[in-house]
Amino acid sequence: MAVAFSYLMLNSHTSGIFWIAAIIVAILLGVIVYLSIRLAKSGKQKKNMEDRFQQIENRMNSLQLETLESRLNPHLFKNILNSIQSHAYQTYFALDKLGNVLDYILYESRKKLVTPKEEIDFALSLIEINKIKISPLFELNVKARVNESEPLYKQRILAPLISIDLIENAFKHADLQSPDAFISIVFEFRDDHFYLTVSNKISSKKPIEKEKGGIGVMTLENRLRIIYKNHFKLEKLIEGDVYIAHLKINLLDYKAQMLTAG
Repeated sequence: MAVAFSYLMLNSHTSGIFWIAAIIVAILLGVIVYLSIRLAKSGKQKKNMEDRFQQIENRMNSLQLETLESRLNPHLFKNILNSIQSHAYQTYFALDKLGNVLDYILYESRKKLVTPKEEIDFALSLIEINKIKISPLFELNVKARVNESEPLYKQRILAPLISIDLIENAFKHADLQSPDAFISIVFEFRDDHFYLTVSNKISSKKPIEKEKGGIGVMTLENRLRIIYKNHFKLEKLIEGDVYIAHLKINLLDYKAQMLTAG
């Protein structure tokens, strides 16, 4: 009888331990399921927050870009008119080129992207207008090394007016009076890259400070960062009395980024 009682007590004790263990396991499973659900919700909320933040950031960049471009166009137009007004005897030729430039500014530049061909053609017309500032003996070298067979050359992949700041800066700061002065402008399009190299001899005369001037380089750098992010390189350096600016944009990588984002 005592043996039987001891056996029942042992079984009861073992059964109690089993049920306690089962309850603990159930609680742990419940906690794990609860935490998993919370983690999933937290991850979804985090993703939603990241998406929302990206939308806000994109909108801010868009607004900033619109602001920069609205400041840019009147600034360029004023420079062009000043150039033409200062040399009335070349007005007919200048106005012909001005027509091309204005068409580009009023219509093409309102588009988010243009073709490299359109941008280079525009820049060449702009250079012709700027030529009226200088003597016929002044050394102005302009070259366009373009591989027109590359598909991206005629695709809308380049930001409009991206070349004007470096060109305008060269005419503004070049030593136009020195006998060995020069401006060199080289456009290149190869391997799906857009290149622009502008160099000029620096004038020894300090340029006249303008109350509301100096937005060109800042505007260019801001636009490049907003549009091309890490797919561009802008270098500015001085070698002796020569200022050199070199812009390189990897349009193939930029297009791949656009397709991925889309």
